[in-house]
Amino acid sequence: MNDIVPAPERRSSSRPPLLIALAVVLFLESALVVSLTVWLLIDLLTVTPQSFASAIAIFVLVAIAAAWVVGTSIAVLRGQSWSRASAVTIQILQIAIAVGSFQGIFARPDLGWALLVPAVVGVILALSPQVIRATTRNTTQHD
Repeated sequence: MNDIVPAPERRSSSRPPLLIALAVVLFLESALVVSLTVWLLIDLLTVTPQSFASAIAIFVLVAIAAAWVVGTSIAVLRGQSWSRASAVTIQILQIAIAVGSFQGIFARPDLGWALLVPAVVGVILALSPQVIRATTRNTTQHD
């Protein structure tokens, strides 16, 4: 009788290695953005900016970005379905900043590479089949 109704598919409690690798990349990026937020706050409190409004705006934007990356990192570890799209978006924005770092009068190719390499790795990891399976919500139970 128990064979008539199949048991719902259960998620494995172990996380796939590529999901853990993506979480590591995101947590490292989180650490850097949080560090930048702290540095900007200290700078804001100790140095007189040319434009106080601009300095506050930049600080607020970086603080929001830090919260976003930290939240996405935690969601990836939890296997949340939305975390993949958020991780890819973060990496695309990081790629855009990296490309900008290679150009212009104040070009910094060293920073460009430091941003580009983990961003490309993050996109590849986020779009890997193992990560997609781990973060895809089981919708059969909702039908």
